[in-house]
Amino acid sequence: MKSAFRHKPPRYPEHWEDFPAGKQIQNAIADVCNDYVQRVFGYHFVKLGTLSAQITLPDCPINHVVSQTAKVTEHTSLVGQSHVLPYSENSVDGFLLANELDFAQDPHQILREVDRVITANGYVMISGFNPLSLAGIAKFLPVKRGNVLHDARFFTAHRIKDWLQLLGFEIVEQRHVMFSTLFFQYRWANIERLQGKLSTYFPWCSAVYVILAKKRVVPMTAIRPKLKLKPRFSPVGASIRSAKGSARNSL
Repeated sequence: MKSAFRHKPPRYPEHWEDFPAGKQIQNAIADVCNDYVQRVFGYHFVKLGTLSAQITLPDCPINHVVSQTAKVTEHTSLVGQSHVLPYSENSVDGFLLANELDFAQDPHQILREVDRVITANGYVMISGFNPLSLAGIAKFLPVKRGNVLHDARFFTAHRIKDWLQLLGFEIVEQRHVMFSTLFFQYRWANIERLQGKLSTYFPWCSAVYVILAKKRVVPMTAIRPKLKLKPRFSPVGASIRSAKGSARNSL
């Protein structure tokens, strides 16, 4: 398996419209995340990355939502790198990483930073491109070679879940959306009905997956020391030794 770290960072998209079917991808991810985010409670929620900042979450129960991007955009509320988060430990209740790992130079470091600052029982939502889909195959074909989608990392959902579990996250749910090459926009009718059937019967070949994971902290149980130890001796044996001693004295 190739290392997740790249010496040269991939091109980073500025908008969802940089993808041929970007608007459809954005809407599909937003629908799933709006459902996921209703389980997140607390005080602070961070949308990490430019693509995440453009995902609207009207059903989010957390009032303080921060959109952190590397460059200033119309959606930015805080400027910062994804692999160096400017938050204290155990301070953020939820994260959204909309395809942020697909365009990261070191996705491991991003997840380590998320793990550092997330609260106990906090949630993280991660979407990514599936390499086992038609989009994963089209990535290596001479189709719209100049598009930034060719630079995406295309990590498998199993690999992302493995990284999360190593950091102590529990995988709560995973959904599959967008059954397409992603390099072309839809041009046929009844696409939503077809997408629903494919999601039911062929989820493994979806172009996009969305994972919901929860941070688990195992509490430490203190072991109470024994206050009184019972002495281990035999009073019968002591009396016998005493009797032998008295017999010697009588001789």
